[in-house]
Amino acid sequence: MNPFASSRRGFTVMTAAALLVAMTAPGLTDEPKYKPISVKTPDGLTISAQEWGNPTGPEILFIHGFGQSYMSWMRQTDSDLAKEFHIVTYDLRGHGNSDKPLDPKYYRDSKAWGDEVQAVMDATGLKHPVFVGSSYAGRVISDYVTTHGASKIAGINFVDASIKFDPALIGDNLKNMPLMASEDMATNIAATRVFVHGCFFKQPSVDDYETILAFNMMVPAKVRAGLSGRPLDATEVISKLTIPVLVTHGAEDRNVKVGISKYTASIVPGAKLSIYDGIGHFPFYEDAPRFNSELAAFVRSATESN
Repeated sequence: MNPFASSRRGFTVMTAAALLVAMTAPGLTDEPKYKPISVKTPDGLTISAQEWGNPTGPEILFIHGFGQSYMSWMRQTDSDLAKEFHIVTYDLRGHGNSDKPLDPKYYRDSKAWGDEVQAVMDATGLKHPVFVGSSYAGRVISDYVTTHGASKIAGINFVDASIKFDPALIGDNLKNMPLMASEDMATNIAATRVFVHGCFFKQPSVDDYETILAFNMMVPAKVRAGLSGRPLDATEVISKLTIPVLVTHGAEDRNVKVGISKYTASIVPGAKLSIYDGIGHFPFYEDAPRFNSELAAFVRSATESN
């Protein structure tokens, strides 16, 4: 037996093992920055949540939009916001690492959505957070206020989010949504690729685009279909809010037009409207420095006033 051959085999095995560990385990500088939390909803789903930042700081609950995930907030959780604030993110039902039942009934019940938010708050110990809701999260926040009231909310930041459906204010990028619910994989992927690009005016980096596309594709076609077509008009309940409200919108949004946010700001007493010129549907990504600065000031003010 050739001892050098044996040695080479041993070295190859050890090298392969080391490479496998490096590929599957967090590196020394890549340890998770969040605490993972498993949440159970009253209707029996398991929701994946994440706790970040300063556990004693003012509280922020980030709620992502249609087809997205907690990773949508990468430029908030990996910023100075985490030094000051107690941040919680989570994957909506049907998204990310949360349960994805295919029956449409899990996506049509307003109370279930509101109860999901409350379950996340309970599991993460949030007592009086500011809600930050992107896009579809306008519906989710409306569901929560309708179901649970606003007494446990310090403030709300609606981000390119609707509280009332108005066909005249829908952008051309949403024409991709029916195709994104196709069971034909090629059709589904092609539509999702176009949709993700259409969410941005300032396009993301290649790496970030691939990541965003990947977590969009984690949402099954039947879930996308189940999320669509739910009636929305929360004018009555949102107009009665007495907590601070910030309404943020990208002027170049191709999903929902600026009029959506102007309407929300007009019906909430004292609401502040912040429009981002040259920015698309995701101002928290496209102009993170401005977004984070405005959000930090809003959370401080909302927390002090409650």
